[in-house]
Amino acid sequence: MGERATIVNLYRYPVKGLSPEPLDRVTLEKGETFPFDRAFAIENGSADFDPAAPKHFPKIKFLMLMRDERLAKLKTRFDDATTTLHVALEGRERLAANLTTAEGRAALEGFMADYMKDELRGAPRLVFAPGFSHSDAPAKLVSIINMASVRALEEKIGRKVDPLRFRGNVYVEGLEPFEDHEWVGRRFRMGNAGFKGVHRTVRCAATNVDPATGARDMEIPAMLMRERGDADLGLYAHVSSPGSIKPGDTLVLED
Repeated sequence: MGERATIVNLYRYPVKGLSPEPLDRVTLEKGETFPFDRAFAIENGSADFDPAAPKHFPKIKFLMLMRDERLAKLKTRFDDATTTLHVALEGRERLAANLTTAEGRAALEGFMADYMKDELRGAPRLVFAPGFSHSDAPAKLVSIINMASVRALEEKIGRKVDPLRFRGNVYVEGLEPFEDHEWVGRRFRMGNAGFKGVHRTVRCAATNVDPATGARDMEIPAMLMRERGDADLGLYAHVSSPGSIKPGDTLVLED
């Protein structure tokens, strides 16, 4: 590991498939995700998620960037205190909805029914279960992106690659490219929180979509497969001890 690896950015995604929200500090609990990360998701057609008995479903069930690139044009912000999602399109707020109320959920569903009408397989349904995360990973994990890996990919593609294509929680500088891939099973600290590497992150076609414009303009998993023999970039980690993290905090391997 480099002399000093540090956190440079933190993000969460309150609604699965919608835009990232930058954070200046996160307080983490053992075995949990970022607060409200992927707390909400929008079912596309099949209404079989049960909030009373939540379980993990493949992302194909929900509206998602991999297939529904129009979502990238929506810019969202979530207020924890009021559980209100603010949705902007082309620089103007179009909706503010309290997602823990029936009225708020109906408002977002109505907005999506109109905005995503060509992509929908049935009525959209916003789903939420307290404490449950609709992450791509079935377990509650934190997604870490090594910025050096992103730059190595840029060199192969010959174009700038927006790191937000990888929809991670923690972005880290100061490592060798893909060094984090060797941390599966290893323990490390960021800020005063402890982590353990669980598995590499397999990239999907969502990374081909420009998060700023919604244009499908790259073939990142295919490029990774050609250059490295797998489509992995990034690491999923388990929060092994609670604490807080913020940009500027150091990352230290413990074993």
